[in-house]
Amino acid sequence: MLIGRIKEQAAIDGLLATARAGKSGSLVLRGEAGIGKSALLDYAAEAAGEEMRVLRGAGFEPEIELPFAGLHLLLRGAVDTIDVLPAAQARALRGALGMEPGFSGDRFLVGLALLTLLADLAERRPLLCLVDDAQWLDHASAEALLFAARRLEAEGVVLIFAAREDEHAFPAAGVPDLHLTGLDTSCAAELLATYAGDLAPRARERLLREAHGNPLALLELPALLTAAQSADESPIHAFGIGSCPAPGRVHHAFRDRIARLPEAARTVLLVAAADDTGALDVVLTAARKLGVDLADLDTAEAAGLVHVGDGRVFFRHPLVRSAVYHLTSLMRRLAAHRALAETLAGRPGDVDRWAWHLAAAATGPDEESAAALERSAEHARARGGHAAVAAACERAAQLSPDPRERGRRLTLAAAAAAEAGLYERACELADQAASDVADPKVLAYLARTRAMIAMAHGEVETAHALLTGTAEAIIGQAEDVAIALFFEALTPAWIGSNYAALARTATRVSELHSTKAGQLQPMTRVLAGMGGLAGEEPPGGLAWLRDMIEGLRDRSEPAELQERAQLAIWDLVIGDDTLAHERAVAIERQCRAQGAIGLLPLALALVARSQMFLGMHREALASAEEGLRIARDTEQGYYAALLVGVLTYLAAIEGDEERCLKLAEQIADVHDAATGGMRCVSLNLLDLSLGRPETALRRAEEFGAFGPAARTVMVMHRMPDLVEAAVRADRNDFAVAASERVQVWAAQTPSPWADAVALRCRALLASDEDAERYYEQALHLHLRGGRLFERARTELLYGEWLRRLRRRADARHQLRSALDIFERLGSRPWADRARAELRAAGERQTGEGRLSEGVLDRLTSQELQIIRMAATGLSNREIAAQLFLSPRTIGYHLYKAYPKLGVASRAELARLDLDEGGHLTG
Repeated sequence: MLIGRIKEQAAIDGLLATARAGKSGSLVLRGEAGIGKSALLDYAAEAAGEEMRVLRGAGFEPEIELPFAGLHLLLRGAVDTIDVLPAAQARALRGALGMEPGFSGDRFLVGLALLTLLADLAERRPLLCLVDDAQWLDHASAEALLFAARRLEAEGVVLIFAAREDEHAFPAAGVPDLHLTGLDTSCAAELLATYAGDLAPRARERLLREAHGNPLALLELPALLTAAQSADESPIHAFGIGSCPAPGRVHHAFRDRIARLPEAARTVLLVAAADDTGALDVVLTAARKLGVDLADLDTAEAAGLVHVGDGRVFFRHPLVRSAVYHLTSLMRRLAAHRALAETLAGRPGDVDRWAWHLAAAATGPDEESAAALERSAEHARARGGHAAVAAACERAAQLSPDPRERGRRLTLAAAAAAEAGLYERACELADQAASDVADPKVLAYLARTRAMIAMAHGEVETAHALLTGTAEAIIGQAEDVAIALFFEALTPAWIGSNYAALARTATRVSELHSTKAGQLQPMTRVLAGMGGLAGEEPPGGLAWLRDMIEGLRDRSEPAELQERAQLAIWDLVIGDDTLAHERAVAIERQCRAQGAIGLLPLALALVARSQMFLGMHREALASAEEGLRIARDTEQGYYAALLVGVLTYLAAIEGDEERCLKLAEQIADVHDAATGGMRCVSLNLLDLSLGRPETALRRAEEFGAFGPAARTVMVMHRMPDLVEAAVRADRNDFAVAASERVQVWAAQTPSPWADAVALRCRALLASDEDAERYYEQALHLHLRGGRLFERARTELLYGEWLRRLRRRADARHQLRSALDIFERLGSRPWADRARAELRAAGERQTGEGRLSEGVLDRLTSQELQIIRMAATGLSNREIAAQLFLSPRTIGYHLYKAYPKLGVASRAELARLDLDEGGHLTG
């Protein structure tokens, strides 16, 4: 029975009740060692009863560098259900658990596979997963478990973690915390009386003060006392533990009990503490090599420090393991690791543990141990354990006799740490590697890693300098590698709007006379094109980019998804929305098919941007929200910012000022051309739609309306708004200059919508005699397809112009079309403006309130995404695999969506025509 944990028990009871009702939840119990976290996990397991299935696991400090060790322990009783998962997920989870050697998948796919597995297990009865000592979980297991925990919704699954609240804290963003403190005085006294009732009153009072309400201290400190101290015949402070914190006192208590054991029993405990499995056969085999046996283990068990069961040795508490290991001399620890390495040598499935014990037994540089650890790192990489790769390569570097090998292994460690998102550690490792690296390929790899770290911190100029500086350093030894680095340096320069750096890089490459010109031609042509964009006549560079894209398309699509995603970015740069959308959707579908969750945020950012430009605003909202959720789950801040930029623009189009400003604030510190530019465009559009043209112009001037940002295709997204704002604010000089920019760029963008927008800008500045001709030509081009929102704005401006000339019938024709499009797109302020113009033009019925009539408006963006997939015949399981949710969550959203649509089954849903305008037809 627990004493004094009523609030904590209630929280656990609430989670269990929620699971029994078919909902899911998660919780992290936090507190110092011995505060009662494990006891609460035991309570949860008991309270779950027979009606819930319980899986238990734990983190172990010696296993913290072994990828998916914690997950393997948690799922050891459920691995037989993995085969029923979708094929890609099953392969990923089997590979992570070492059941399918050689398989390497997206590391986030393991988290999705775990989510699906937990949901499947909960189909039979609610599921409770308990993870003790979560602070010692290996990085890969923690990542997978937290990925699943953040996405639990309607499965009937509860995940409870217990973690220390110290320097080894378990970060769990998005999962609720419950902080445990010491028991109050009355509860602490009750616990002490229950388990040490024979203490004299003054001894009891002293222990209560020493324990500070820590339950483990209250249970263990009495064992330190002699009979005289228990009877208050000798002072307790004689033990020298005075003001030491409660966990430290308990540690002292365990050390004292260990020290009383015979040496042979301490040796077998040391082997068990050094081992990372607790496997009885391993512990005993290694112990025998040190001259001890099963009888000595019995002695340790009789002392209450360990217990043996199910073929494993379990320590009473993690503090016992720590006390055993650190109480022992260095030489004895080395001997224990050497015995374990000899025991594990040649055992299938234990190669990684063998390598780590071999390394732990090393006393100086040792190439055999270093090579073994590097092989272990490759195993970890194949399983998606990037943090484990970093740890293994770092230790291998420390053991490397050859400085060049040391530098190479540190470089591998830095790259793996960066891939795991451990950027601070990656930076330290890269700095250590720098002095020992000379090989040009390794130097290039190190430069890419350091550039990746810089990009993660938003230091785009640093990233560009690292790549180009290394390219210059190695160009005499490896020109092809150098040119590749110059090419990669384009991205940070472009993102940072550093067009001078772009031009310099392009010029530098153009000066080279490479012997590999044919092989590197696509790279050199892109460099030349980007240099053109950065020059005084930037639009000329678009032709180079267009030729490069078309040339690649004519040959074949790149095999790598990452390369294809980069190509889709250039489609947007040259203004080809349709091709960008087709390519982005194909990449998105392949990401879903392969379970490539890590790349999906970029793919969804590209899809959302192209949908936004094509007028598919509802679809863009769904894509951006899903992409943002996954980007945050996978800690990809740059792509999260890109997606927030899309959401900001969509809110601006809708005229939702509160939401637009809130989203814009989230990316206020992001100044790159893609995100910072989109933020500026969004706020300008919002101000323009709400009748604040002067505000839009002031912001544009602060952002640099005619500066570097005007030397990219963003001109076509920004300048037309500024032309209109300047005309409405009587800033003719600004309007003329902005319009000239639009004309130049539109001439280089082979899209009818671009020419149409350019003509609209000319119409705004033209005499009445010329304006009508420009408007008519613009509308003719708009009808050939492209950006629907821009077409409606052209029709609105033309209609306003016609009404001012008292050509009311002609005006109404344009204004009705504009109003219809604005309503379909959900652009309320623009629809209101068109409606007001229609009334002024003599229209009596202007469709007031039609925006709220669309049935699909009642759905959330996620519900809309799910019902459209369900309407194509996909099962809940298939939809879940594509949206990276659980099948139960898909069913939950369909259950909520059906009444909103007036349907009761999938069959009825399939008969609906779910068009993009928000209306349903049967």
